Amino acid sequence: MKKPTSTNALNLAELLQTCPMLYGMQRLSGRYKVALLWHISQHYNRFGVLRKLLHPVTTKMLSQQLRELEADGLVSRTIYAEMPPRVEYALLPEAEELLGVLEGLRTWGDRLKQRALSELAVTAELAPR
Repeated sequence: MKKPTSTNALNLAELLQTCPMLYGMQRLSGRYKVALLWHISQHYNRFGVLRKLLHPVTTKMLSQQLRELEADGLVSRTIYAEMPPRVEYALLPEAEELLGVLEGLRTWGDRLKQRALSELAVTAELAPR
């Protein structure tokens, strides 16, 4: 929990009052948060599965990112009393509102990736052997 008088807390309060785009981006900041929201929306909601999908993420980092998403009210966590223990995540309504944006981002990223791969293939063909 951040202190209310910390620089981060004060900056966040300022963002809340000024730019909604920056505030929204701050809520999603973190290397894996956007990918986690996307994978959870695609029904990959178990901790172990998410860890494999986001390889080489560490268990510590994955736990931290999921806890932050939970604290921000974007995902819920359900712990099942089984052996071995099972934890599942689900999107909350606030995160479900982002699905259209995430789909657009995924489509855009895929198009850029394909373009970069094509350029690499052309460069490889033109390289002297």
